[in-house]
Amino acid sequence: MVALTTGNAKAALRDRGDDLYETPAVATEALLRVEPLPNKIWEPACGPGAIVGVLRDAGHEVIAGDLVDYGCPMSFKGIDFLMETRAPHNVECVVTNPPFKLANQFVAKALDLCPKVVMLLRLAFLEGTGRSPIMDSGHLARVHVFRNRLPMMHRAGRGTQVAKTNTSAMAFAWFVWDRNHQGPTQLKRISW
Repeated sequence: MVALTTGNAKAALRDRGDDLYETPAVATEALLRVEPLPNKIWEPACGPGAIVGVLRDAGHEVIAGDLVDYGCPMSFKGIDFLMETRAPHNVECVVTNPPFKLANQFVAKALDLCPKVVMLLRLAFLEGTGRSPIMDSGHLARVHVFRNRLPMMHRAGRGTQVAKTNTSAMAFAWFVWDRNHQGPTQLKRISW
């Protein structure tokens, strides 16, 4: 088996716990360069605040929350996004890196609650017939695929055993759903 530190093997689900992998700041910075976002954003799986910090530094108001308290400043703790029935007041966009084991449910729930949904997902999210309702709805507006692999995302509690400059073996992209989108999905290549 390939060592987990190389990014070439998938950790067992039981080892992934709540499936928190911190988003590298460069991923969110790249998103801000290519995708217009409203001022008020909801980050429902904020973890320690990797995405939240970059968005707030860029001047966005971010409503942050998570099921687990990972120490994100100014966030709501113990919030199960999948149980939410409405978006926070005046929020029209969700931006998150969801727990991958719940990515389908996160996308579907976000689309129910907000007109614009932006999620950092593995490029392989494009595959699979089980995702047809969210992928083939006509609302997937853009997929921003990274030309170069993102820096390694470290699992919560694992520390930085691998240098943060090491890249992942997995390809990632920002997937953008927009209820107002008309026409085919645009595939764009971006760099960090």
